[in-house]
Amino acid sequence: MEKRKGLKISFNSPAVLVFALICVVAQVLNQVTHGASNLTLFSVYRASLADPLTYVRCVTHVFGHADWGHLMNNLMLLLILGPMLEEKYGTVNLVVVMAVTAVVTGIVNMLFFPGIALLGASGIVFAMILLSSITSAEAGTVPLTFIIVAVVYIGQQVYQGLFVADNISQMGHIVGGLVGSVLGFVMNRHSMGRYQKRRSDL
Repeated sequence: MEKRKGLKISFNSPAVLVFALICVVAQVLNQVTHGASNLTLFSVYRASLADPLTYVRCVTHVFGHADWGHLMNNLMLLLILGPMLEEKYGTVNLVVVMAVTAVVTGIVNMLFFPGIALLGASGIVFAMILLSSITSAEAGTVPLTFIIVAVVYIGQQVYQGLFVADNISQMGHIVGGLVGSVLGFVMNRHSMGRYQKRRSDL
């Protein structure tokens, strides 16, 4: 008698799942410490370059969130887009995209917005949104879907930054989108080059 195979839960997207878990832990710490952990570790702002935590916060600010609602909104998009991107580009490449996005948004915030503490994964989410719109790009082409997404999302952030007073960092969104776009085209070009080389070797 054939034994039925049961359903198994697969750890399908390690980079995204570990990132999400760290964000949840950071938010729990934020609640327990009444905001002290966010200020110390999980937000980035202009501080002394002699302080080692200044450099740590340039990366770790993407794990911190203002509240559970802020976290859930980011995780929802992250868990939808992230696994698809990780499958296409690989875990290491996606980690590089997230790390570069974190560092670039952190540096830009310290340089140009010294009085603002930046935190949250919104920049990474925007990097993934723009990156997902060019996943099927062929060599030497720019997908129309990418142009539309870039105009709609980045245009909306520019408008809100100029005319809407809120606590959302449009800068983080714009920089994240730009980083995702640039790295996406770079990764697509390299993967296309490897694919064409394999075909020529056949």
